[in-house]
Parts: sequence; structure tokens; C-alpha cells
Amino acid sequence: MSLFRPSLESSPSAALAEVGVRRTSEILGEAIMDSVSSIRDSLPEQHRAHFETLRQEIINFTKAHGITKKSLAKPDLLREVTSKLSIPDLERLTYLLEHFQYLIVKKEPKEPTDPLEYAEKYYHLKEQYNSQVSFFEQVGILEEGAIRGIDKRTYPIPTLEQIAVRLFERREKLKTKHDQGFTKLLLVPFGMSIEVLADVLKQFLRDYKEVHPSFDLNANNPFFISFSERVDTKGSNVIIYDPLFLDRSHQGQTKTEILNKQRDAEDFFSGWTVHLFQPSDPSDQYSKGFVSIPREGQGTSQGGRPSLEAGKSPSEYFSIFREVQNNSDSPYFLESGLTPMDWIIAFMIHLQETGKPLDNIVNNTESASYLMRSLFPYAVSLSDACWNHTWRRVEIGQSGTNRRSELFGVHTSVMI
Repeated sequence: MSLFRPSLESSPSAALAEVGVRRTSEILGEAIMDSVSSIRDSLPEQHRAHFETLRQEIINFTKAHGITKKSLAKPDLLREVTSKLSIPDLERLTYLLEHFQYLIVKKEPKEPTDPLEYAEKYYHLKEQYNSQVSFFEQVGILEEGAIRGIDKRTYPIPTLEQIAVRLFERREKLKTKHDQGFTKLLLVPFGMSIEVLADVLKQFLRDYKEVHPSFDLNANNPFFISFSERVDTKGSNVIIYDPLFLDRSHQGQTKTEILNKQRDAEDFFSGWTVHLFQPSDPSDQYSKGFVSIPREGQGTSQGGRPSLEAGKSPSEYFSIFREVQNNSDSPYFLESGLTPMDWIIAFMIHLQETGKPLDNIVNNTESASYLMRSLFPYAVSLSDACWNHTWRRVEIGQSGTNRRSELFGVHTSVMI
């Protein structure tokens, strides 16, 4: 008996689902439908948290796809309702059920040894990756699988396999961040000039407005930015990335210098950065969009990591990042701030997924973001970004390093 429709019964995923479906359904009836499960209590204590994680993922999946709890306990009914799912969704449900059954029968988790399987288990990488590649093609960022860099060179987008290998190789180091909710992928075309990316954003906003007339946008001026980016400029408006100090001794690099270094090292992420963010609900890795920056006193905690709340100055946030670089015990270990390119891509995807602009500072819960990885050393300032509801546009400006405002905070990500 298979969960899958007859036309797919010969597929590898169908073969996985074929084994023990009726027994799995019986297990689901007790293990998922019951709020307190005797099956969970029969597992070694160290694996009960994994049981609850898998159980919650199955519950979240079934809710999202309209699969009733009743059908989980009846294999014939389960097969019928899953026949309406897409192939990727069928594969995902099969994966969850297979690993849930393995845990219950073997009394231990089934740990993947293949990078792609690992990345799919912990990050749902395939769906996230394909969605972003499709989005980049749609908005014109990707042409034949690559971007045109600020240095006029071509930089192919990292492949699914390359990202999976990187996640797998760093799995021990990233485990704590995963448990803190850093599971949402973001691919960023770092090598593009800000001017080119700005044009993409403007057109995206206008196109979005056409499809969603209720979106309150100033279509004549949808994006304001207070600076530009020139190749190898050494003038007063030069942008320095990843500074070690927030002053003119910064020890950071221009974009061109970073791209040259990546090419020399033959980094297969050249021209791109790959990030893990917390989704809008860090406890639910299926939640859409990106987590907002909470106002002071409104933060929450996920996996022992308290939210970084708004209200500090860039210098104070920068000190937090510097202090935790070599401190694996810190809840913010491995995290860093964003560049303007990171924020622009996150904004577009957030709006596309949620229908709401990121960092809308007039709703009394969200905050604008200091973009901590981009410094203007001459002015000793950083870039910042928000959705300006009054002017109905996206704005990226500059803030002094000692500026403190209850409306400004930081987004963070884990770069892989």
C-alpha cells in the first residue's frame, strides 16, 4: 500500500512510503493524535526531544495541507488525501513519516550520511533553494544561472549540492544555531552593484503593486537610497564591508577587493553570500518571511537565544558581535549583521511571501535595521534600512555609529 497516487508508485519516494504504511498509520494514531504519548515515553530520554520535533513537523505539515488527524490513522484515507499533493510535498511527507517510524522502531534517530539528505532533513533545502532561484529569474537578477558583478565578471549562483555540502561539513558547528531557529535560507548576489540591485527592487515593487492594488506604494518613487557604490572608489562615499573597527582604521574591504579575494581562493560561492536567518516564527521553520526586530521589552527567546531588541546604538551592537566571535557559549555565536544587498533581497522575499513590507517602523512592533556590515569610514556611519509607511517607499540611508533610537535595531544571520 502506498501513500502515493498510482502513477508515482514506481518512484523512489513511493518505495519509501510503501514500507509499513499501515503500521505507520497506527503509530500516528497514538503518537501524533494523543497529546501525551506513551510511545514518546518509551523512547530513551535523549531522543524524546527529536520525537517531539518530528511530531510537530508532521502536525504543521498536515495542517498546512488540509490533512485531518483522522486520516493519519487510516492508511486508505491517508492515501486518498495525499493523492492531491504535489510531488515535492509528497516526498516531504514520506520523508517525515519514514524517519518518524524509524525513530519509534529503532529507538534512535535516523541520521543522514548524505549531504543532500542532511540538508533536506534539517533545512528543507531543496524547496527553499528552488523557490529563490525561480524568484531571481523572475525579477531579472539571474541570467542563464549567473549574475553580472560590479567588476563586470560573471558569477554563477551556488548550486544546491554546494550549499548542502557546506551545511553538512559544518553541521556540528551549526547545530546550536539550527536549534535557535536559523533555518531559513537566503542567497544574496553580493557581487552586484547596489545601483543595479536598486533598479531590480524598484521594478519588483511596481510589479507587485500591479498584482496587489491594495499595496500602498509610491510608484513614482518606490525606493530612496542616500548613497551609491562605485568600483574601487576611494572618495568620501566609499563603502567598506565587514569592518573590524567602526572608524577610519576599519580594516574592512571594498566589494571589489572581496571579489578578488574570493576568486583567488577559488571559493565556489564567489560573488554570492549564503545565509541562514530566523523565519518570522523561529519556532516554526515553515513560517514565511523573516523575523522582525522587536522593540525594547518585546523580545522572545528561541533555543536559549534571547532576541536582540531595538534601542541600542550601532557601536553597542557591534561590540556584541565582536565579543562573541570566538565565544561559542554566547547565544549569538556565529551571527553577524547585514549588508544593503542582504537586506534588499530579504525585503523582496519577505514581501513576496507574507504580503507585508519588512521593517515597517510605524506598526509599533517592528524596527528599522542598522546594516552592520557596511561602513562609510569618512563619515563614520553605517547604512540603515526600513519601510517608510509615510512616504510609502523603501529607504536605505545612513546612521552615525553612536546613534541610539528606540525605532532601530539589527537583523542578524549566520553565513555559511
